[in-house]
Amino acid sequence: MKPVSHIRSRTAVLAHENIDTDRIIPARFLTTTERAGLGRFAFNDWRYLADGRENPSFELNRDEARGCEILVAGRNFGCGSSREHAPWALLDYGLRAVLSSEIADIFRNNSLKNGLLALVISESEHRYLLAHPGLELAIDVAAQTIELPDGGRFGFQLDAFAKHCLLAGVDQLGFLLAHNDSIEQYERLRGVAA
Repeated sequence: MKPVSHIRSRTAVLAHENIDTDRIIPARFLTTTERAGLGRFAFNDWRYLADGRENPSFELNRDEARGCEILVAGRNFGCGSSREHAPWALLDYGLRAVLSSEIADIFRNNSLKNGLLALVISESEHRYLLAHPGLELAIDVAAQTIELPDGGRFGFQLDAFAKHCLLAGVDQLGFLLAHNDSIEQYERLRGVAA
């Protein structure tokens, strides 16, 4: 996992509420444990027409949304079944952060563990961002702030361990492996067999 400290990007808005993980990546594409390549299936049933062409009415297919790394999503984003493929697909698609007033807990935890910022903001901040697509935002993970073009700032909460892992660019296993010498020393002192 790459360190995540700052993200600067325009926003794309997908205002639909209750976007579940099956909408993010349909279950029929969960046949792999490889992360690479899943982005082509992100929002598949909205992104593509029956003949495989891009759906021109889908918000993220519009020119102004292309290249945006920050998604402002409708309330209750990532609800439904737990699948790590959902944040994998979004990351592979090119998103680095999802902002909403409500994000499903399991999706949020899976996202943070994989380097996708899934950030909960206040209702009023959320309404503002939904109404102003294309804003250039600057997210600072260490300061836990989102800076607006006019210099205004929104704050967000982030679990201390998740914050540490994001800034260091390690997942939970990587964090444990970095402390392997201390773990082995503890086990020797306690007489625990390796």
